[in-house]
Amino acid sequence: MDTKDIWKLHADDIKYFILSKVKDEVIADDLLQETFIKVHTKLNTLKDEGKLKSWLFSIARYTVLDYFRSKKLVYKTTDEDFIFEEQKLEHTEVDCLHGIIKSLPKKYRDPLFLSDIKGLKQQQIADQLNLALPTIKSQIQRGRKMIAQGFVDCCDFVINDQGFLVGEVKDKADCKMCH
Repeated sequence: MDTKDIWKLHADDIKYFILSKVKDEVIADDLLQETFIKVHTKLNTLKDEGKLKSWLFSIARYTVLDYFRSKKLVYKTTDEDFIFEEQKLEHTEVDCLHGIIKSLPKKYRDPLFLSDIKGLKQQQIADQLNLALPTIKSQIQRGRKMIAQGFVDCCDFVINDQGFLVGEVKDKADCKMCH
């Protein structure tokens, strides 16, 4: 499949996704073009065509984030940020992670999301949320510990002697967070 075919199949969906984030048609068109330039140049790195759509949405998401960073705009998190763009047939640890993140209290979820998912620096997060930097650092660390505990609670993972989370993801029906 080449870029032209991908454009025909997915450009409308990607544009709608971008527009839902930036709320400006002209900017959305520009970001759509940027996204497909990246798709064109990186298409040879896609190993599994079955994951094409989620790969496209990831590129679009990072293109939008780059736009927000370059303009120093504040990005407000919403529950939509924690929803998959498409349903997957297999159940993975990413499914559990999304459920665990959504279940975190907002005071931990937002700083953690902005730091670890959106890639903002902790000082930027402190400024955006009008909180002291030590508070943000503490909330991010607690949020990370809550995620690790969420995997223990959700899928019976364990923390080994080296402090690493180990285990196997259960079937979705047996998972406490994802079913």
